Amino acid sequence: MIEEIVLFTSGLILFLFGMFKLSAEVQKLFSNIRLRRYFKYAIEKPIYGVITGTISTILFQSSSATSVLTVGMVSAGLISFYQSLGVILGADIGTTITVQLVVWKFTDISPIFIIFSGILWLTGKGKWESIGEAMFYFGLIFFGLSIAGQATAPLKNSPAFINFFQETKNPLLGVAVGLLFTAIVQASAIPISILVILAQQGLMTIDNSLPIVFGANIGTAVTALLAGLVANTSGKRTALSHFLFKLFGAVICLGILPVFIRILESFSSSVAQQIALGHILFNLLIVIIFIFLLKPFSYLIERILPGKEEVLPVWPIFLDEKFLSKPKDALECVKKELQREIVLAQRMLSESFKLLLDFSMGKRREILYIELIVDNLQAEISGYLYKISSHPSPELSNRRFAFAAMVSDIERIADHCVNLSELSENRHQTKTTFSETAEVELGEIEKLVTENLDDAVSLFEKRDEEKIRAIFERERKVNLKVKEATEKHIERFYMGICQVAAGPIFIEVLLNLERISDHCENIAEYIETLNA
Repeated sequence: MIEEIVLFTSGLILFLFGMFKLSAEVQKLFSNIRLRRYFKYAIEKPIYGVITGTISTILFQSSSATSVLTVGMVSAGLISFYQSLGVILGADIGTTITVQLVVWKFTDISPIFIIFSGILWLTGKGKWESIGEAMFYFGLIFFGLSIAGQATAPLKNSPAFINFFQETKNPLLGVAVGLLFTAIVQASAIPISILVILAQQGLMTIDNSLPIVFGANIGTAVTALLAGLVANTSGKRTALSHFLFKLFGAVICLGILPVFIRILESFSSSVAQQIALGHILFNLLIVIIFIFLLKPFSYLIERILPGKEEVLPVWPIFLDEKFLSKPKDALECVKKELQREIVLAQRMLSESFKLLLDFSMGKRREILYIELIVDNLQAEISGYLYKISSHPSPELSNRRFAFAAMVSDIERIADHCVNLSELSENRHQTKTTFSETAEVELGEIEKLVTENLDDAVSLFEKRDEEKIRAIFERERKVNLKVKEATEKHIERFYMGICQVAAGPIFIEVLLNLERISDHCENIAEYIETLNA
């Protein structure tokens, strides 16, 4: 018995490892351009969101990854709460593919799949190496299920096991089992796939399997709920909606359970196939019911969790193609878009400082999502500047060049904010603390950098010579204070006042703050060169 438990647990661990690594690799394969298109099409119509959620989950092999990603995007303001509902509805349809592949016994050929994808991973270069690695993890998911299935084979000779699963008729107990199992492993595909494997060995009936399937689907919303705990109001709404979709679906399906079973039996005589079809029909039923009720449903959730929602447009809102033949008007459009971009960088800096004091993974993800917008705006603004009619006046040419340089400076500010959030995470994970003197030094530099960025933002609204000079003066102070803080830190280190691990983090924070101030100075210099 111990041998089977160890084998079963090993299979589950391989499944989870493969799933998490596959999700990470697929996200790496998505370039920023593809992610930008993902956002664009996902929010146009609810049905597009359903399709996007389905495809994303098929690629990630994890509805939890899709739901957590969506909660994070809503919390960061990339998409609205209402726009996220379609993606959430589609997320769990994608997981049904995994279960269906188990029915088709893909687990039997998973070792061959692992061998060939492993060879591609080890011998491939560039993109092919990444594709081989992703395929390897995909095969590992089913290999893990295969091992788990082998561990359950002896159970067909266990009267106690057969009695529990074949004679226990309480659907609520099945729902509870599926919910708890999925909440623990954070993957509904595991318990449902195991049910399929047990059914293939003649150990499960459809009557006892379906409640577990319903419970597993409710359990998959737990991951999103956990992500919602550290999200803002909009993110919490999306997480709650995911849970309610599943809960209402389970209640409805339990209410019509005998009819549901007869429908499945009419499609197939195989219990394993019936379980997979039940998983598919459950999620399709939820989509069919709620896709037409999203407006009133979103209104209800907004009443339950009241609060103001802020959505940050991923795409430019001021760049108008019709002005490209009029350089002066086109550059005015660019100026407005630059102002929007630098305000986003300003928000990222503020959130990065908060992370240094109180780290939150949810806030860290929000910073990463906002950087996607900044990167997108940089690409769009640069492309728009390139298209502006050639041969403008020298004054407009100078303005065009300055704007092209400033869009890069703003993007670099955002990059340094991401670096600060990464350093905050490192500090949190290593439980590193700075000395009281270091905190004071850091606070003084943070104040100067914040003021520099605030003034740089205001220069896009109105040219101000006094603020330009103030930025130059603060930049000089920042450079001086960073140099002094670095030297004093080395002194404290040799005196044993500072933790060893604090040194690299403290110095890196200082360097990133100094670079942000440098970019603010660059922006002020470019604005100074422009005619008033």
